[in-house]
Amino acid sequence: MDMRLLNILACPICKGELKLDKEKSELICKFDGLAFPIRDDVPVMLEQEARTLSTDERLDK
Repeated sequence: MDMRLLNILACPICKGELKLDKEKSELICKFDGLAFPIRDDVPVMLEQEARTLSTDERLDK
């Protein structure tokens, strides 16, 4: 994923900062506890496509 794109993307729900999880190909919003998938280098920024983070993921464990 292009890092320039990551710098301008925001969570579609809270407009907060997103963190890249390269291992899982996801953009993480810690505030909302959601992970948005990245498919074919394109972030899917739809709430219905996001998965809910586990408690450990929310706490960075």
